[in-house]
Amino acid sequence: MRARLNPILLFFAVAAALPLFFGATGLFYDAFQSIFVFALVGLGLNIITGFTGMLNLGMAAFMALGAYGFAILTCDIYPFQIGFWWGLLLSGAIGALAGFLLGAPTLGLSGDYLAIVTMGFGEITLDVLKNLEAITQGTQGINPLPRPTIGGWSIELQDERSWYYLLLVILGVAVLLVRHLERSRTGRAWLSIREDALASQCMGIPPKRTRMIAFATGSAVAAVGGALFAALLSSTGEPNSYDFQVSILALCIIIVGGMGSIAGTLIGAVVMVGMNSLVLVKIADWLGSRDHGASSNVLASPNNWKYLIFGLALILVVRLKPEGLVPPRLEGDAGAVPPQPPKSRSDAPRGGASA
Repeated sequence: MRARLNPILLFFAVAAALPLFFGATGLFYDAFQSIFVFALVGLGLNIITGFTGMLNLGMAAFMALGAYGFAILTCDIYPFQIGFWWGLLLSGAIGALAGFLLGAPTLGLSGDYLAIVTMGFGEITLDVLKNLEAITQGTQGINPLPRPTIGGWSIELQDERSWYYLLLVILGVAVLLVRHLERSRTGRAWLSIREDALASQCMGIPPKRTRMIAFATGSAVAAVGGALFAALLSSTGEPNSYDFQVSILALCIIIVGGMGSIAGTLIGAVVMVGMNSLVLVKIADWLGSRDHGASSNVLASPNNWKYLIFGLALILVVRLKPEGLVPPRLEGDAGAVPPQPPKSRSDAPRGGASA
């Protein structure tokens, strides 16, 4: 039998080799740092929506809670100052706690109702961060934030290659953990709930508790992504950096990549974030070089045309690949449901005997 290449291993092998074999510029590093951060947020949403089937439109809120939790625990203006690594771990715990507190009263809902609740939670979180200036510094953001240290060596903000590989390693650890969870008893319960909650309950799987674990786990992963986002900037940025568009971007990542697919989430992050940070920037530069002073015209402005191209590309991907670029059946995930052969007439019980 012909061996099939693991798309997850291929992704990390290519990502590790890119800076070594190709001339990496500041634009390259900025783009891929954002890709790795949003891949983490996408992994969190993939646990909630892809594995368990719950539509969450509030991932930006958990990303913001991770960023601000990390900043408050590590910044010099607060009394905690626990350092980068402990701050990263505790930001995940803050995300898990927030997911538990939100999920406890709401996971009895499903479908559009749950989506509306999570979307409302995201808007409430933004308002709280803006108005709780005594703690969050309002629209100014919290800064400066500590740099990661490894064995006494501190990674400076200007050291883009070190940040690149650090984020790649953290993303790899997160992928291993999520992969292990997917193949564990808990992951099987998530997939079972996604396929048929009533049948799962009849088999002894408690739906609410299972969904609660998924919700808290996905929120924790997204919060770690938010903490890394703040660490990259050495600031939380203003609260509007975590608006509803971030939640939509995370949802687009798992839809384009493949719902329920870990490899698909990674590829979806490359497509969605990379297109916006690399491809569209180059297209805007190319259009701008041929602008000839027409940038004052709305229709001729490169910045307007580049988003039209982005929208058309997104429509084509969803239309031509409705299951995503790397659906679970191609990745070989445990959650993939193999196609069933059609039943023949000989499969029917004979002589009226019951199966």
